[in-house]
Amino acid sequence: MANLKEIKNRITSISSTMQITSAMKMVSAAKLKRAQDAITQMRPYAEKLQEILSNLSATLDLSENAYSHQREVKNAYIIAITSNRGLCGGFNNNIIKKVNGLLAGEFSGYNTKVISVGKKANDAFKRGDKGFRPEGIGAAEDMFNDLTFDRASQLAQYLMDEFHSGKVDKVVIIYNKFINAASQDVMVEPFLPIIPTVSEGSSSTGDYIFEPSKTEIVEDMIPKSLKIQLFKGLLDSHASEHGARMTAMHKATDNASDLKRDLTLEYNKARQAAITNEILEIVGGAEALNN
Repeated sequence: MANLKEIKNRITSISSTMQITSAMKMVSAAKLKRAQDAITQMRPYAEKLQEILSNLSATLDLSENAYSHQREVKNAYIIAITSNRGLCGGFNNNIIKKVNGLLAGEFSGYNTKVISVGKKANDAFKRGDKGFRPEGIGAAEDMFNDLTFDRASQLAQYLMDEFHSGKVDKVVIIYNKFINAASQDVMVEPFLPIIPTVSEGSSSTGDYIFEPSKTEIVEDMIPKSLKIQLFKGLLDSHASEHGARMTAMHKATDNASDLKRDLTLEYNKARQAAITNEILEIVGGAEALNN
């Protein structure tokens, strides 16, 4: 059994750790509320716009919508969205594992580059030959330091330009979709080309009356909807990060509390045993003097 001083030092250390994890939990909870409000307000608009975009793409010729042109895939981009910091459970590892799985599977036959959004993904892929950072987009950690639609639009516009010029044939986004504070789903969403999702017998197969013209819709609505799709993924990941960190810190605080309670019980037992030994020594010494 460890001596009293060792146990007391461990209890002090655990108490300090509990203060840190508890503070991080409260900070994440406060940030989660703002991030959750942002994605819950954004998601219905983004999903409906994406649905309209897919239906619209089905009615346009490839010459009218260059972003729907499906060609033989030779070059591909994977947009891996992680966080800048850790201590959030498996949040970042789930994304990295998913990217590695795609690189070893579906994307193994392509010339694939990973564009990292978030420091953790950048650290994971920058040492290999798959990591890639476009010029003019900024460092990987900069996106979440100032998460705005304009920052997301820069990356989305770069991807559209690369696809339109033929430098890349396929782009997918991988991120954590926010379900609730304790649950996030890893999503793999196709970004380019735009894949029409018109089901058989759907009313969306009918003719559209375009107002304004088709050309104006293609030039304005489709790029805007792609930018919003990417921004939605960033907001989802941002909210998921704080939810995952809050949950992880809550569990860490509970585990530290249980460990502290066990160590306190062990400390009390050791202290009681030491006191009992001292009493026995005093009584034994007194008896020896009397005899």
